[in-house]
Amino acid sequence: MIQIRPATEADFAAILQVQQAAFAEYTNVYTVSGWTTETLDSLKHDAKDKRILVAEAEGVVVGSVRYWTVAGVGVIRLLSVSPAHQGHGVGKALIREIERVATDAHKLYACTMLRTARNIHVFFSLGYKAETILPDHYDHLDLICFAKYRDSMTNATPSPT
Repeated sequence: MIQIRPATEADFAAILQVQQAAFAEYTNVYTVSGWTTETLDSLKHDAKDKRILVAEAEGVVVGSVRYWTVAGVGVIRLLSVSPAHQGHGVGKALIREIERVATDAHKLYACTMLRTARNIHVFFSLGYKAETILPDHYDHLDLICFAKYRDSMTNATPSPT
């Protein structure tokens, strides 16, 4: 059973391990070193102004996500799931928890790498709509960004994981 909860500083090393493993598969497609080489210090700094959730399975961190709200828009960043737990609803559970707790956001916004069909499917399956393409973004990434509005979060029927 997956448990979603706010991260504590004690989780930070595990978060970085999961993040590194989750993004490692894209190293031949994109430059992802910013995500695979993040340090504890930079994560601690990021945690000062962002909220971080973790997914646990049997007491072990298997996923995480960061989010914050700016001018009513909840920005979702660094959704990471350990490769062994991908495809089992962990990422969806993390996003659904943000939808539940980010009540100060009228809109949620997330970007993912354009050439990652699995990630794109996750957002579509949760009712997100493609909103923007960011070609040649930082580190020459091509990103697709999704949005979901609060009214669709409260009226939506949850899709199966």
